[in-house]
Amino acid sequence: MVDTTRVEWPQTYRIIRSIHPPIDLFEDIADPRDWEALASAESKTNPRIWDSIGRLDLVPVDRRVTGIGASYNMAPFTHISLDRPGRFTNGSYGVYSAGNSEEVAIREVAYHHARFMADTAQPVGWTSQFRVLIAPLDATLHDVRGIPTYHHPTDYSASQALALRLRADGSDGILYDSVRCAGGECVGLFWPDVFAIPVQGDHYDFHWDGRSVDQVFNRTTRQTFLL
Repeated sequence: MVDTTRVEWPQTYRIIRSIHPPIDLFEDIADPRDWEALASAESKTNPRIWDSIGRLDLVPVDRRVTGIGASYNMAPFTHISLDRPGRFTNGSYGVYSAGNSEEVAIREVAYHHARFMADTAQPVGWTSQFRVLIAPLDATLHDVRGIPTYHHPTDYSASQALALRLRADGSDGILYDSVRCAGGECVGLFWPDVFAIPVQGDHYDFHWDGRSVDQVFNRTTRQTFLL
């Protein structure tokens, strides 16, 4: 049995690649109930529209978010892959992961980016630009902080099984301890309407030294963060 906790954070921080453009359908004022029909009509002249939008069927109509910036809410839930599992998803559904501080978000993403760089044998150097998304959160989430089973550094089998069950039972998400940043906390949110539409913050470059991400350069402040 996992208890729930009210989480009221004035800001959450999520870091994503800067290459992802806004998705017009999500940013428009169209009623989300009409999205499939609009996309189907547009696909007659733009066959790549479905690649841009992703899997709309994974988000119930009443949980969809629309308006300026809504791509940040919707994209993590419509662009999914079994090749991209996480701590609280096996890749068959999306999760919006965020930390309670900028440092937490940086360290979490740096770890996973380093794994990607190592797995694909990338050369040493500065890598693709990232940006931070900042949004307030006021939600009731299942709280697994302090439970080692769900915080294994590399084995996500137990946490994925828990998340699959909780999501099916109607959970909005999970509150957990950051595994990559001591003392930090993270959330894994199951639906795009659980959090406010984020605003874009600073941009970063990550430096890959051949073993890990050892530096992060903030393009706004011109400061370098050593990991």
